[in-house]
Amino acid sequence: MFHYPSSYYARFRLQSGGVCALHEGETIPPEKLLQSVWQHQRLLRQQLRTLDGQSVRILHPGFISREGGPDFRGAVIQFGDAPPCSGDVEVDLHTSGWHAHGHDTNPAFAKVILHVVWEVGVQASAGSGNVAGNQLKLELQPPPRLVIREQLDSPIAELSLWLNTEAAEALPENLRGQCCAPLRELTPEKLAELLGQAAQIRFQAKAAHLAARARQVGWEQSLWEGMFRALGYKHNSWPMQHLAEQRARWLAREVSPLQLQSRLLGIGNLLPAELTRAQASADTYLRRVWDQWWRERDEFADCILPRSLWQFHGQRPANHPQRRLALAAHWLADDGLVGKIERWCAADLADEKLASSLQEVLQIAPDEFWSWHWTIRSVRLQKPQPLLGVARVTDLAVNVILPWLWSRAAEGENPKLQNAIEHRFHAWPAAEDNAVLRLARQRLLGGTSRRFLSGAAQQQGLIQIVRDFCDHSNAVCDQCRFPELVRGFR
Repeated sequence: MFHYPSSYYARFRLQSGGVCALHEGETIPPEKLLQSVWQHQRLLRQQLRTLDGQSVRILHPGFISREGGPDFRGAVIQFGDAPPCSGDVEVDLHTSGWHAHGHDTNPAFAKVILHVVWEVGVQASAGSGNVAGNQLKLELQPPPRLVIREQLDSPIAELSLWLNTEAAEALPENLRGQCCAPLRELTPEKLAELLGQAAQIRFQAKAAHLAARARQVGWEQSLWEGMFRALGYKHNSWPMQHLAEQRARWLAREVSPLQLQSRLLGIGNLLPAELTRAQASADTYLRRVWDQWWRERDEFADCILPRSLWQFHGQRPANHPQRRLALAAHWLADDGLVGKIERWCAADLADEKLASSLQEVLQIAPDEFWSWHWTIRSVRLQKPQPLLGVARVTDLAVNVILPWLWSRAAEGENPKLQNAIEHRFHAWPAAEDNAVLRLARQRLLGGTSRRFLSGAAQQQGLIQIVRDFCDHSNAVCDQCRFPELVRGFR
């Protein structure tokens, strides 16, 4: 089990009710923790079975809902050999919650396809959850049940610490957070120290997640899954991860990048079902990829993802999943990439060379098609574009590569190497700005410039504060304990 830092921020965080930790002596986790476990799929997913013995494959856990009704909307789940189905997921502590909470008489729960529970409880009688004054005759039968108490990828106490380790112009003064004033009173050095402590929490939580996955599938596979997930960004992280989880199926030795691109795009259901007559007669990239997939698709028919898993709306062209899979195919065709990353970790590098040196490790040679196109169907670009920019290198470094290297050093009981990796994390240049950071700077830091956060670690620390405190309060900061933390830190 990982030992999280014993900093002032960490101690206050664990004492605060805001992070919903599992308190000493508790044996049943709070439902909010179970929701977070489900949302992030901190489960032994390869061995999940319902109470009636069906195998369960979670293709997408759904999107958490705060508006009443089921806890998660739009999940995609496959039961046994049946086709994947879409619907809602409800999370409860016990199986009896379906009737005890009145879900069986609530039309809002009609689309629930899976009832996720901590443990089997005493079953209440059907229809016991009556709503006063409502003479509903509806009686929804319980959906398949999935008991997760023995299916976690880490001990529940460790997961309770991990919880919450993950939105315009300047706001008027009266819309800023209650912590804004005490944060202004911190010296720049104390504020940097506070953000650094929060960043350390976030960094070690990511490392613990990767280590937990490595206990199931091995270190190299854990790294690949993390990198695929990072390439999917927030919208397509789940289908990308599921492709990575099938790596043993579709990766063969001495396979070319073109063959891997065909396989990944085919299994991802990102190729057209058939070609037009003009496409079929032309010697194009699409024709070569489609012909390769046509010969192999029956072999991989059982692991092809539903196309509905992918989200394309609102994405930058460079982030299209077709293009990201083309990049991943080049990485996978180089069976020495993991060794290169390890040698990069061991190299003596100046802080200002960190991002550029890792970009050299991860950068690929120009691709005859993908250097000139955003998607399979897009027109040819006037100038070639690299498949990997420095911004994505930073995202991969702080979210996957550095935490993965740190967790391996922890397993090898090498504190000197751990300290060196932590130094790289805290020295890494700032990542691209995003909506969460912009809103946090406005509400917590009084609308400071993005340049105020000197590096990626301080950005990560600010995001961690949002997750630990802002996400558990409201717009007027009711009962938020972060201002108290800041005053004590001062």
